[in-house]
Amino acid sequence: MTLIVNDGTPEMRGLLEKGRKRLRNVGVVMLILGVLAVAFPFVTTIAFKTVIGWLFLFGALGHFYGAWNADTPTRRSLDVVQGIVFALIGGWLAFMPEGGIVTLTVLLAIAFLLHGIFETLMALWLKQFPGWKWMLVSGGISVLAGVLIFAELPSSATWAIGLLIGINLLSSGFSYLMVSMAMGKVSQARKP
Repeated sequence: MTLIVNDGTPEMRGLLEKGRKRLRNVGVVMLILGVLAVAFPFVTTIAFKTVIGWLFLFGALGHFYGAWNADTPTRRSLDVVQGIVFALIGGWLAFMPEGGIVTLTVLLAIAFLLHGIFETLMALWLKQFPGWKWMLVSGGISVLAGVLIFAELPSSATWAIGLLIGINLLSSGFSYLMVSMAMGKVSQARKP
């Protein structure tokens, strides 16, 4: 699928510039977060795990609220059971600093593989812009990161999550900046 960029009209130029600025801003934020994650991989691992735990705890509250408002006893029972399961998982992840790191490492490996595939497809979709190859490289790095996580389990679980999140953020941030800059060059070249 090829995206046709017609930036001859002021509206299209405005949309292209807006998209370019968004890519640039996201790229800068991802680069900053990536540097921090690489510098402090164990802290990043624990922080990531804790955030996931809190998301499960909020999910538990949602299920308990659903049980409170359920219209049938069966629905109420299902929501209570799901709420308890979410609360146990969330409490374990949020309040046990080193518990669950291996499980999350496996989930992260899967996420990196999927992210890499998505980014590769996005790069192919943006082929008309000169910087698309950077995004393709970033997708390849994400896939490689996922494979590396699987290869080093379980010994690398304490540092792998934080380090690889950082590497992924750095490569994605850099690729977004490169595509943004390339879009700016295309926009400048096509101005009347």
